Amino acid sequence: MAIARLDYVAPWWTYWLHNFPHFNFLFQSVDNTFRPEEASYQQSLIVLACAGAVGLGLSLLALAVYLVCLFCCRRSLDEETKRPDTCCVTWVAVITGLIICSSVGVGFYGNSETNDGVYQLTYSLYHANHTLDSINSLVEGARSNMEAGLKQHLERLDEIFATKLEYLQALRFLQLMVNNIIRELTALPDINKSKIDLAAIADQTAFVEYYRWLTYLLLLILDLVICLVMCLGVAKQSQCLLITIIGFVILSLVLSWAALGSGTATAVGTSDFCVSPNKFIVNQTKDFLTADVAHYYLFCSPNLQNPFQQSLTICQRSLTTMQIQIQGLLQFSIPIFPTAQRDLLGIQRLLNSTEFNVHQLTALLDCRGIHKDYLDALMGVCYDGVEGLLYFSLCSLLAACALSAMLCVIFRLWTLMGSREKEYNDIDEEDPFNPQARRLSFNPRRSNTHSFCSYISSLGSQASLHPPPQSQSNSTIQPPEYMNQSMLFGGTPRYENVPLIGGGSPPPSYSPSMRTTYLSMNDAQIRHLRTDFQV
Repeated sequence: MAIARLDYVAPWWTYWLHNFPHFNFLFQSVDNTFRPEEASYQQSLIVLACAGAVGLGLSLLALAVYLVCLFCCRRSLDEETKRPDTCCVTWVAVITGLIICSSVGVGFYGNSETNDGVYQLTYSLYHANHTLDSINSLVEGARSNMEAGLKQHLERLDEIFATKLEYLQALRFLQLMVNNIIRELTALPDINKSKIDLAAIADQTAFVEYYRWLTYLLLLILDLVICLVMCLGVAKQSQCLLITIIGFVILSLVLSWAALGSGTATAVGTSDFCVSPNKFIVNQTKDFLTADVAHYYLFCSPNLQNPFQQSLTICQRSLTTMQIQIQGLLQFSIPIFPTAQRDLLGIQRLLNSTEFNVHQLTALLDCRGIHKDYLDALMGVCYDGVEGLLYFSLCSLLAACALSAMLCVIFRLWTLMGSREKEYNDIDEEDPFNPQARRLSFNPRRSNTHSFCSYISSLGSQASLHPPPQSQSNSTIQPPEYMNQSMLFGGTPRYENVPLIGGGSPPPSYSPSMRTTYLSMNDAQIRHLRTDFQV
């Protein structure tokens, strides 16, 4: 059963980002082919990053226009109504907070996706680098066995077999095989000569990604904190909290637009690479890899022949021939030259070790292992990485717009708080409907009205006040007249200081002692009490 091969196909969003217009600083069109070493291409990405600065300028300009309109219309709004309606401001604040919270959720997802893609890239780079290091180690080990170890053994055998011509010819044949193996091993690619260190690239990528992930995470947390403090400031209507919120909102607004610009530029540049990655890698490796070798590992097609297969086959055959020659020498030369046994066995051990290295080289030089790492790296960058950048760019755009609206809400709330304080300062103290005026209505400095309790206490010291018969008192008391109107306008005292003179029955708000004293008075005392309470 054949195993299905996985081929790389660039996602649709990379083509969409790849078609973004590329302009240099002079606004001249630039080719969108991924060429990070060229200055014109770098300028095109910088121009895309400056889109965030343009958005920031437009948002600040819109805020300035809103502030001008708000303060110009503030006087007319204050004249129209004494109590401005805050319902609209509250709903806008709620909607703004919901948008920011939604954008933070999108941002967390995008940040995680980008981090996963970069982690997959670094893991593939480390694994591919380990494979290449293993290839270099095996090649160097096999070459060292052939050049150093076998050379010493063959030189000693030349001295031992000096009198036997046929054994010397066998040694010459072994030397020829050694030279063939060394030549074929030298033809294999030496990755150490390349200018690209995959491990160093992976280390730098992981370092940058860690601080990128941490920065974006702190920005998202800052947006959440702003929402919470905004809710607290609206609930308490505290100017100190609003001032603090304004500072943090402006900071988050600048960071959001900067994140949008950098994320867009990075996504476009990565998409330019993802659309045609093979072409870029072939150009980068042409100094130390031939085109057929690069295509073999990049495409790994069954129709492509392994460019190292011939060299590996020659090495394998040469080693097999040498093993046969050494086995014959061990069988026929040891009875004649017993001292040659140690060198012949040493050559046999070196041949076994070299043959094992060649078998491992054959497996490692196969395209399937490195091609899988290549595909995993592309999938991590072009799928998860670019997708995460798109989500985070969307989060930055939503957050920037919502933060701009939040600033408008804060400025509007500030004006409403100012108008409310002005309303409280403009209240007339003489207004009978003013609760503060009602609390001051019984100030002794402003009225000469005597307290009913003090009057009763003065009457209690006199012995002339005697309660009349019940029938006579009930027949002479007139209907009640409400002179104290504090209870009608929301007065809160438990017992009234001024009685309702002339009433047939006192209101239920009087205390029992006051009620008893009031009912015990005769008509003359009631008339005297009326005249005494006149202001």
